[in-house]
Amino acid sequence: MDLRMNALPCEEYVEQAYLFRTLGERLVEGMPMQELLLQIQHELLATTKLPMAISFLATELKHQGILADGMRRLGHYFTAWQTFVIEESEAERGRFDFGMALRLLQAEATYRAEQQNPQGIFFYQFESMCRNRLNYDRGLKAMSEDPCFDERWREWILIVRRQLGLVDLADLIFGRSQAFVLYRAQRAAEDTPPLDYPILFGEKEGRIAFANRHKDPLYLFAAMQRHLSYPKVPRPQPVTTGDTVDQLRQMQRRLERIEGRLQLIEEENRQGIDISKFYQPPT
Repeated sequence: MDLRMNALPCEEYVEQAYLFRTLGERLVEGMPMQELLLQIQHELLATTKLPMAISFLATELKHQGILADGMRRLGHYFTAWQTFVIEESEAERGRFDFGMALRLLQAEATYRAEQQNPQGIFFYQFESMCRNRLNYDRGLKAMSEDPCFDERWREWILIVRRQLGLVDLADLIFGRSQAFVLYRAQRAAEDTPPLDYPILFGEKEGRIAFANRHKDPLYLFAAMQRHLSYPKVPRPQPVTTGDTVDQLRQMQRRLERIEGRLQLIEEENRQGIDISKFYQPPT
C-alpha cells in the first residue's frame, strides 16, 4: 500500500512558510524551541491542520529533544524532504545550520503555495542539497517521495540517485527533455525505434542542460533559476564585525552566569552555601 501523502492545499503551505520564517526570526532571541512552537501555534490560521501538527511536534520535542522524529511521524503532512532537511540540521556533526534549514523550507513552502511545478521543485531541492553539501543518497530518496512528483518522476529521481557521480547531471536532464527528442529526430535513421521512457523536461530546460554539460552544476542551477523562476536558494549571510562583537559579549555574559551557578553548586556540595556574602552592608 502506498502511504505517500497527497499534496496539501495552498493555505497549508502559506502557513508553513509563516511558521518557518517566524521560527527563524525568534530563535535568535534565545527563546526555547518548545515555547516558540506553542506561541506560534496560536498565531496560525485555525482552519488549517498546521496548529495540530505543531502541538504534536511540541510534545515530541519535549520527549525526544529533536524535531525530525516528530515530522517523520507526521509523514502525511510534512514531506520527506522537509523532514530530511531538519534532520540534517540536527545531526551531531553540526555542518548544516538549523537557521539555514528554516530558510530553505520557508522559500520552498512559499513556492509551493504559488505553484506546484515539479521541474522547479526538483531543481530547488537539488540545488539546496548541492549548495549545503547535504547527503545526496538520502536526499534524493526523500525527494522521490514528494507528493508533487508522479510515478514517472519518482522512477527517474531514483535513477539519478543511482547514477549521480557516474553520469553528469546535465546529461541526465537533457536525456529526459523535449530538446533531446528533437535532437534525436534530426539525427536518427528512419527505422530508429521511439523512446521507451517518459519525457519530464521541456525544450527550454533541455537546451539549458545541454549548454551546461561538463560544467560546474552551480552554473546549471543558476541558469535554470533564471529561466524557471523558482526561488533562489538561501545562502549564509556574511558575519559583520559588529555582529561578531555582539555575539562574543552575549557568550561572555552567559558563561559568567554559568560559572556563578557552578560555584554555588560546588559550595553546596562541600559545606553548604554561605549566603552572608549576598548581604548588602548597611548604609
